[in-house]
Amino acid sequence: MTTKPHDALFRAAFERPADAAQLFRTLLPVDAIEAIDWDSIAPSPGSFIDDELRDRQTDLLFSVRLAGDDAYLYLLLEHQSTSIKDMPLRMLVYIVRIWERFRRECGAVPLPIVIPVLVCHAPRGWRAPTKLWELIRPDPDTIPSVSALVPNFAILVEDLAGVTDQALHHRVLAEFQKLALWALRCARTPEKWFENFDHWCDTFVKLRLAPNGMEAVRLLLLFIGLVTEEEIYQTIRERLTHHVPETKEIAMTHAERMEQQGLAKGLAKGLAKGLRKQLALKFGGVSQEQERRIDVASPEELELYLERVLTAADIESVFST
Repeated sequence: MTTKPHDALFRAAFERPADAAQLFRTLLPVDAIEAIDWDSIAPSPGSFIDDELRDRQTDLLFSVRLAGDDAYLYLLLEHQSTSIKDMPLRMLVYIVRIWERFRRECGAVPLPIVIPVLVCHAPRGWRAPTKLWELIRPDPDTIPSVSALVPNFAILVEDLAGVTDQALHHRVLAEFQKLALWALRCARTPEKWFENFDHWCDTFVKLRLAPNGMEAVRLLLLFIGLVTEEEIYQTIRERLTHHVPETKEIAMTHAERMEQQGLAKGLAKGLAKGLRKQLALKFGGVSQEQERRIDVASPEELELYLERVLTAADIESVFST
């Protein structure tokens, strides 16, 4: 969780089919919920996100039976702090990749329905298009004979910025899943950490009593420790310890947080050193702009650059986006 805390928390909360099913059932329209055989939900491994976007997005895919046929539920978490205008186009690319894999595995059979759900925790909420036609000009609706020839679909957006504490509390979700969505929302809007905090402490108390509850509490505290400022984290830690004394032993101290962050920085430093060496051996060195790209890259991006060095015909290909 040290380098991709949002990704790690989201997967821990929703990669189990039963937990994902609960989330989908709170978001999908009633007729879709009734048409899905929820006993059939199963994880479908793999990711369909572009390599260069893996620090900004996380995806989970689940197979289900929908009205008696194969279908998929696709869950995408957008990590960025702003809305992405081209998200319907990106989502279309991901859906096509799901279909392409399905055809490779199953042959020339009818394509399954893929229902896309986007989870967003941008502080100002989702302000970008949710339908593909919103990106297209002229508007296909203005030319009836053309509109039938232009593909269109909509994304169902779970906009956490617009979900109140009361609404989140009333979601039919387990305590860990509620707290995970709460933490993802607050991570982008620090002042929200202390809204109704005592009530959220009650949710932590219930989570502690659940199976594997203390491990879930540990994950949440680790996430909070990695995404908040020291003063906020220490206040959360002290107030939570008052309600759940057991958390005192698992909440990270400032020194432990620095150690976690230091490990991540050490990993990045080692990867950057190895990348520079490989680039020098193969291409003779790097430009000032490429040096800057290496300096600001995450460990995941550095690993991607190192993989590209092996097959890249030129140095520009290593850093392409």
